[in-house]
Amino acid sequence: MANAFTGTAAMSNTVQTSYDRALEFALRAQPLFRQVADKRPVQQSMPGSSVVFELYQDLAVATTPLNELVDPDAVAAGNPTQVTVTLNEYGNSILVSNKLDLQSFTDITAGLINQVAWNLGDSIDVVVRNVLDAGTNYIRKNGGTVAYNGPQTTVLTAAGDTMSSPIVRLATAKLRGNKVHPNKGSYYVAYIHPDVAHDLKAETGNAAWRDPHNYSAAENIWASELGEYEGVVFIETPRSTIQVNAGVGGTVDVYNTLFTGQQALAEAVAEEFHTVRGPVVDKLTRFQPLGWYGMAGWSIYRQEALIRAETASSIGAN
Repeated sequence: MANAFTGTAAMSNTVQTSYDRALEFALRAQPLFRQVADKRPVQQSMPGSSVVFELYQDLAVATTPLNELVDPDAVAAGNPTQVTVTLNEYGNSILVSNKLDLQSFTDITAGLINQVAWNLGDSIDVVVRNVLDAGTNYIRKNGGTVAYNGPQTTVLTAAGDTMSSPIVRLATAKLRGNKVHPNKGSYYVAYIHPDVAHDLKAETGNAAWRDPHNYSAAENIWASELGEYEGVVFIETPRSTIQVNAGVGGTVDVYNTLFTGQQALAEAVAEEFHTVRGPVVDKLTRFQPLGWYGMAGWSIYRQEALIRAETASSIGAN
């Protein structure tokens, strides 16, 4: 008679699937864009649905010599310009059942609270980014030539119009020409997509990013960090806007790179954003609300302090 083996088939009830009770979260990008908002109300008169900021206009320069015997005419001061920030409510919530909490093999509530808190930062960062994307100053390549505030509607971004040093130099020159103060020491700050940063780092030649880094800042190459270049500190973020198929022929993705200086963005806050554990109001106290809430608004404060560079990427999806 053949041997009868006692194995996993015979004792199948004793062999079960096992789980790692520690769940990991999805890959996340650090919220960054809200830190651009460095202009806030100083002496707000009262609560309201919006906040109006006002900016003085400087007097025109007076370069004509005075006549010793003539009392010069007075000039009128310019009417201050206004920037309005409209406040809106933002929030999100989930509803957790008591049964899920009791039967889950992990601390599901702690994990959901983490997701809610991250959703807060993720969502508001996109809201702020969208405001910055609407700036009126932009740089594009026009027939291969870098152009500032050129014919945006008629000259579309081509596949070869990638980020390059001339674009960075032009952005820095225009910010300085606009008398914009740097926002990080003596540097302006730019938010750039990693696909776009790849092209700038791959550029070669004496007037490109890579050659000087080969000899004087090789650590940036080892770490693959743009760092400081041409008067700009670069921050890479995958949350930078990609205008899908907005380029030539409707087949080229256009990436927004935002160059910023001081007071590019104004922010007004009625209630700072925070997580909320809502009240249990059902008859058997089985449903626990978790969410986040806040009320705030953003608006471009000084258009001169914000420039959007629109380029393609050699490694983009389109």
